[in-house]
Amino acid sequence: MSHYEPPLISAHRVIGGRSYDFSRQVAVMAIVNRTPDSFHDRGRTFALAKAKEAVTAAAEAGADWIDIGGVPFAPGPEVSVAEELDRVLPVVQAAQGLAVVSVDTYRPEVAREAIRAGAGVVNDTSGLRDVRMAEAVAGTDATLVITHSLAAPRTAYPSPRYGDVVAEVAAFLRSRVALALEHGVRPEQIIVDPGPDLNKNTRHTLDITRRLPEIADIGHPLLAAVSNKDFIGETLDAGQGERLSGTLAAVVFCVLNGARIVRVHDVAATVDAVRMTEAMLGFREPAYLRHNI
Repeated sequence: MSHYEPPLISAHRVIGGRSYDFSRQVAVMAIVNRTPDSFHDRGRTFALAKAKEAVTAAAEAGADWIDIGGVPFAPGPEVSVAEELDRVLPVVQAAQGLAVVSVDTYRPEVAREAIRAGAGVVNDTSGLRDVRMAEAVAGTDATLVITHSLAAPRTAYPSPRYGDVVAEVAAFLRSRVALALEHGVRPEQIIVDPGPDLNKNTRHTLDITRRLPEIADIGHPLLAAVSNKDFIGETLDAGQGERLSGTLAAVVFCVLNGARIVRVHDVAATVDAVRMTEAMLGFREPAYLRHNI
């Protein structure tokens, strides 16, 4: 099967106490939001008990990582640092030992507390808009996800314009990686995410996905956060709740083109798709052999 193998910086990593070889392995990151206004689940796991149930279910479905968010990137009402901490820290604690724990936040104050509580990954969708985020991760064993976006979190950015969206996203990520390194983050702590649909329209996201190797060439493991996003809905004329097959196609395409972490809502189906893709690429042995043996 034709596929792209990115020139990885530190392919072998220990993240959240678990070892990964991203030259031959893909991590499935489950999404658990403690928010009332997330674009997909619309508050389904906002209640703490529901969030804890979702963490357990994601782990049982085979999630390698669990990404816990307390504030969406999209525009919405202000959420204080204290409220965000109240939302995410109990879920971080509940997820300990079940999977690598990630916290989706753009606030260094939240990142520091989450790392202290056991989070192994900080997923910064603002792309180091606040450089103190790099300082919060530097000197720890946590991994930092640096994401491309144009607007400040919770801020509208209508009709984004790019000359060459892929070149501009890659240049942004390279500059933010350099900034992180300048502030003490080690190369083996960094993951990059081109930010599908974040301040991008459907054509932009399709272009990024089609040319994903140009982003993967940055060299740090690449995270693909494509699950149930509007570029899938607009491409297929599919509403929320009708985008699983499109999501799985996008996930497999991204893996074939260099993604090594995929961030998703539908864990069990994605785990099957990713593990099957790994097997066809020669990365993984079958669970068992019986047919025609």
